[in-house]
Amino acid sequence: QVQLVESGGGLVQAGGSLRLSCAASGVTFSAYAMGWFRQAPGKEREFVAAINWIGDTTLYADSVKGRFTISRVDAKNTVYLQMNGLKPEDTAIYYCAAKRSRVVITATRLYDYWGQGTQVTVSS
Repeated sequence: QVQLVESGGGLVQAGGSLRLSCAASGVTFSAYAMGWFRQAPGKEREFVAAINWIGDTTLYADSVKGRFTISRVDAKNTVYLQMNGLKPEDTAIYYCAAKRSRVVITATRLYDYWGQGTQVTVSS
């Protein structure tokens, strides 16, 4: 059974940092492309960042480019999202997702597995 468990969310002031983690189980993690998405109240889930199966290719939404960094440690079956320079508009529930693929994937509909989400709140 595939499980993705996010952690690391919380309340932070604008300009602060958080590191989200997503631990995977029930999958051959090294064969999976991973992504981070977020959903704010009243809005659709949107792409944030993605990384390919071997970690040498990453993509970011324009809104987070230069502030967020996605990375993976296959020995820990974990993908991370380092978030710096947080803004109030980054407030959302953050989800990680997995897809058995060699390429980096940005489309929500293409991912097979999702975590339960972790809340990030940025105060002004």
